[in-house]
Amino acid sequence: MLLGSCGVALCFSCLATAQSLPSSFPHLYAGAPSGDYSPEWQSYFEVTEPLPNVTFPLTRSFAGNLPVQRADHPNDTLFFWAFEHQNGSLTSNTSTEPWGIWLNGGPGSSSMAGMFFENGPMHINGDYSMSSNTEFSWDTVADYVWIDQPVGTGFSTADEAGYISGEDQMGADFLGFLSNLVKVFPSLATRPLYITGESYAGTYIPYILKAHFESPNSPVTIAKIAIGDGSVGSGPEFQDLPAVTVIETYPQLINYDPEVFEYFEEQSHLCGYDVNLTYPQNGTIPTLGYVPGIYDSDEAGSFSSRLKFSNNFKSRSFRSRLLSRFQERSKTEDLHPFAKSTHFRKREERRQDWVRSKRDLTGRANGTIDSRYGCDLLDEFIDYAINFTFPWTLSQPDGGVFDVYNIPDALDPEVPIDASVFLNDNRTRAAIHAPTSKDWVLDFDFPFGALGGKPMTFLTDLATNGTEKGVGFVFFSGNDDSLIAHRGTEAPPSIPLQNTTFGGIQGFTRKPATPWTDVSGTLAGIVHQERNWTYVLFKGAGHLVAATAPANAKIFLQQFVFGTNTTGLVTGSTVTGGEDPELAEDVMPGSDPIFYGSLSTESSTIWPEATRAAWTSFIQTETASVTTTPISTSIAVSSTSGAVRRTVPCYIFTGLTMLLYVFLS
Repeated sequence: MLLGSCGVALCFSCLATAQSLPSSFPHLYAGAPSGDYSPEWQSYFEVTEPLPNVTFPLTRSFAGNLPVQRADHPNDTLFFWAFEHQNGSLTSNTSTEPWGIWLNGGPGSSSMAGMFFENGPMHINGDYSMSSNTEFSWDTVADYVWIDQPVGTGFSTADEAGYISGEDQMGADFLGFLSNLVKVFPSLATRPLYITGESYAGTYIPYILKAHFESPNSPVTIAKIAIGDGSVGSGPEFQDLPAVTVIETYPQLINYDPEVFEYFEEQSHLCGYDVNLTYPQNGTIPTLGYVPGIYDSDEAGSFSSRLKFSNNFKSRSFRSRLLSRFQERSKTEDLHPFAKSTHFRKREERRQDWVRSKRDLTGRANGTIDSRYGCDLLDEFIDYAINFTFPWTLSQPDGGVFDVYNIPDALDPEVPIDASVFLNDNRTRAAIHAPTSKDWVLDFDFPFGALGGKPMTFLTDLATNGTEKGVGFVFFSGNDDSLIAHRGTEAPPSIPLQNTTFGGIQGFTRKPATPWTDVSGTLAGIVHQERNWTYVLFKGAGHLVAATAPANAKIFLQQFVFGTNTTGLVTGSTVTGGEDPELAEDVMPGSDPIFYGSLSTESSTIWPEATRAAWTSFIQTETASVTTTPISTSIAVSSTSGAVRRTVPCYIFTGLTMLLYVFLS
């Protein structure tokens, strides 16, 4: 999946700021009751008209817009599409069964992405046909509601002055929406609510829970939150800190080259990213510093600016590098012509820079932080792969393509992901009571206000409230995700697991190492549970877990979110399901093949067995040594107080010959 250029996003956002923001409003279709929302509105919101290309049965569903109850902004609404678990389960007045909400992130990305490409009952294919996903849909577990939010996102509406000013406003709006939803479906007020989401929903959901705890009369009863590959923290913490772990997981990125690995390992140490996790955690993990590089100012289409925060454009660059990757499937298809040419020029300049300097690392960092990339290690190993590693080198004519959401997927272009044709069809629009004042887009790119990766200093307070009120916390990650890799969930200062106190203890007391399996008994990943907090790592899944591992995602939802599976649960000195020492390592090896092709998988490449064996031998030796002696540097970065995961020598890289493929020319 290809991410939109941040340079373009910045240009569009500035344009939106200079001009008036779009105004939209809900459409009231025939048959709407009069008066306040009540169960009388159920028949209005029910989806009864045929949906285009849907030829398979669906459970009963309800859809439309509900106001967020913000004063002086009556057109601020959220769009929802709710599917029943069983006929009548959503409209029952006596049900006590749990229900769920799904949120995508962005910020500004529609949760219809989740519905149609991840965990909903319908799946839109690359040729725009529709197929059933009812086998793996999350509404087969519970009544489920997919919601476009904040206001103005997807089919949600907002007047020109009604967009949110920050995440606290977003949380208040969400509770306002829920207060109307429970008027239409009264049993939802008391039934246990499970709020689930991914990516930037890792920021949304904590703020929603915060608003829920702060409300004197919350409209719902939240039982648990579940965040997948969540951006709970700042950019360096979730995207750059895990870089070495990502490379260990997929050494194909660097051609299994030990010297290149040692280079990245050194850079990680110099940037303070090699934090030491202990179980239980010994002291608070300090806040990370970030050293910018020359490429940080390369706004026009560079991958660096797309995948990294800057102090001046936090929300805009962040929005562009997350779920907007869904929207822009090909650099050549969606970029504005000027920005496209600028992108190619900048990418080519950087490619030539790599060819000149990376062959032998002459002029590269030698015991100091690389001046080109600074501490943007994610972008650096992506550029390395595009310039030096097959099959990613095949994408060079297109300006360089790398799927940060799913490492082994090197397709160029990707299979199209586009729900706009279906959702903007007037038959669909009328059936789901969607607005006529706007067209649906997956990612709405405009300034949302004060958003964007600020550390959540209230997480421990949130966890304390959760413990007191019995609210469970679940964090899950796909092992093939490089944008928000699993170590970014486990380690950084503002990330929940080892730096947050819950149940009276900071972090987990034991390292996650318990296997969980799929229905066939095959390893599905790692699970760990303590004090009503759960962590799950998915083997063979990317950033969009339910899209890349749908069967296991449903098992996870059934057993570890809505269910009571105790696998991985720590009770005293025992762990249900035991612990596998091999899984206690920081790295779960990824798959051997890397897949490539145009619009579909045409082939795959696997490195020779001797190469992989030599790498295994090297990495076992490399990770065996641990030191607490920091490397001195003249560049001021936040120190980890000597907490180093392994020995990181200051190599002087000279004469290192890199393998250049014929595709490079």
